[in-house]
Formats: sequence, C-alpha cells, structure tokens
Amino acid sequence: MKNITLSIDEEVLAEVRRYAAERKTSVNALVRDYLTRTARHADRASQARKRIRELSEQSQARLDSVRFDRDALHER
Repeated sequence: MKNITLSIDEEVLAEVRRYAAERKTSVNALVRDYLTRTARHADRASQARKRIRELSEQSQARLDSVRFDRDALHER
C-alpha cells in the first residue's frame, strides 16, 4: 500500500476527526474508502459506456432516415 500526503484546512480536519471517531474509524480509513469507491465508480462508468458503444454498433436499428424539427420536438 502506498502513502500519500494531503493538505487540508485545520477546521475541516478537526471535523473529520470527530466524524471518524463517532464511527469508530480513522480519517485514513475514511479517505481510503472514499478513494476506493470513487475508483470503482469510475471503472463501472467506463465499462458501462464501453458496453453501450458495443451494443450500439451491434444494433440493427438506424435513425438515419428519422428527422426531427424543433416544433415536433416541443409539441405537447
């Protein structure tokens, strides 16, 4: 595991330490968990975009002949 150094406002750090203590954890664990969830979310989003592109390329549906004009799009 690698170490990183962060700069954070003293008041924010004090609040986060209280928050962590209330949850019986550490600031380090909170940051590690947040970064892990962020990385996983970004990876899932990337995989979803890739899958959508694949499905789009495989699809037989085509919208080439469909034309929308402004009025038709805004009809109620």
